[in-house]
Amino acid sequence: MAKTNFSYEKRQRELEKKRKAEEKAKRKAEAKNHPSGDAHAFPAGAADDADAEVSADAQETQTP
Repeated sequence: MAKTNFSYEKRQRELEKKRKAEEKAKRKAEAKNHPSGDAHAFPAGAADDADAEVSADAQETQTP
């Protein structure tokens, strides 16, 4: 019967902890850069795209 490779399982747990810690640090850095409290309201660049679409629609409706 084969033995369980505990060192492999431990390494996988350590890698998962490291990945989660990096994600948490990234979220904290984003929150620090966006102190408005709406850091997760729009994905990066989505607000710029939405503003551009509104401006384009406004220009179309205002042409004489």
